[in-house]
Amino acid sequence: MSLSPVALAARRTLAAASHSSHEGGARSWKILTIVLAFPGVGVCMANAFMKGQEHHAQPEFVPYSHLRIRTKRFPWGDGNHTLFHNSHANALPGGYEGSDH
Repeated sequence: MSLSPVALAARRTLAAASHSSHEGGARSWKILTIVLAFPGVGVCMANAFMKGQEHHAQPEFVPYSHLRIRTKRFPWGDGNHTLFHNSHANALPGGYEGSDH
């Protein structure tokens, strides 16, 4: 399998670049981490904090017949609440708890 002269030159260049000093590579990654990664994580944290502060209203309850089917009672509590029930986010078959939806 013979390679063209251009392919051989590219292969030599890439092979030489892989054996260069490791200090330059480590320094590049350190600079990239400080300049890009830390500010990126900070922006993502700020975005998550701001989104967490927004107040979301409960969606209107629509009693679809194919949702919240209870063929058997749950073995805990009153038998109608799921194990990780959240009264603000999860509706029961009759609607949300403590609301007039």
